[in-house]
Amino acid sequence: MVEERYVAASERYEAAGAVYRKAGSSGLRLPALSLGLWQNFGETTPADRQRAILTRAFDLGITHFDLANNYGPPYGAAEESFGRHLARDLGAHRDELIISSKAGYDMWSGPYGDGGSRKYLFASLDQSLRCMGLDHVDVFYHHRPDPETPIDETMGALADIVRSGRARHAAVSNYSPEQTETAAEAMARAGGRLLLHQPRYSMLDRRVEDGLLDTVERIGMGVVAFSPLAQGLLTDRYLGGVPEGSRATRSRYLSASDVTESAVALARSLDAIARRRGQSLAQLALTWVLRDARVTSAIVGASSVEQLEANVAALAAAPLEPTELDEIDAVLRDDAEARR
Repeated sequence: MVEERYVAASERYEAAGAVYRKAGSSGLRLPALSLGLWQNFGETTPADRQRAILTRAFDLGITHFDLANNYGPPYGAAEESFGRHLARDLGAHRDELIISSKAGYDMWSGPYGDGGSRKYLFASLDQSLRCMGLDHVDVFYHHRPDPETPIDETMGALADIVRSGRARHAAVSNYSPEQTETAAEAMARAGGRLLLHQPRYSMLDRRVEDGLLDTVERIGMGVVAFSPLAQGLLTDRYLGGVPEGSRATRSRYLSASDVTESAVALARSLDAIARRRGQSLAQLALTWVLRDARVTSAIVGASSVEQLEANVAALAAAPLEPTELDEIDAVLRDDAEARR
């Protein structure tokens, strides 16, 4: 059977997901929702499902695809899969895409497969480019701080990677406010700039509000939030406990022990607010993360086209009213006090 050739939707920039925000003080705009290829684009996900999700995302106006060297499973599989889909379907639209990758976690054995050294960052990005069949990525992140490597070496490597043409922009992920400030200063000394910071941010993890959002705003960086749905806890998936076959039964990042009675009760309280707004809990969680203009984009994963479309529908929702924000804060505060 001959596979039908993909033709991009002509109205993709008028579609539901075609909402774009400036990345800090730069001229680059990212879609309000980006598609992350963390856990659903490795060898465990059928290629036809991957293709359907990627092409539907682009048809909905999502132009940013977020990867890393170790996304899979196994490590590297997501970039290899994306490279095949890019060559077959999206390659003709390369100049319409923002493709990002990262290095900083363990990727291969030995002393040069982890961290923030110049050797590792250049080698990892070269591997990523080969996997994806690209000559450059648009954004390259240092995935996490490395206390064993001088920050001037790490930032100098990122600046040289941009100068070499392997990446258009440099960025960091999982850096604290203080580390971000230090990194930005080191990058300036190297003659470059940091475009983005990618932190974890959701209603269940608000640490970025303790200085990081203020820091990146002062520096002029944008924020791309990951895990805005708290690995699925902020969806209707766990409102009744842990269903068979859910991520909590098979993921190393979310376990059944995380789905406590208090977590379920909190999700139900937030779900009630969402329903009054005509939203699902996941849609409310995305609307909440994007309420702050300093957040350029929120990364969503998708295991199906239907899930992707449901997430994109959050962009059509009315802004949260002050009374709704107060109610959400009260629910979160009560939960935090109950767990003390």
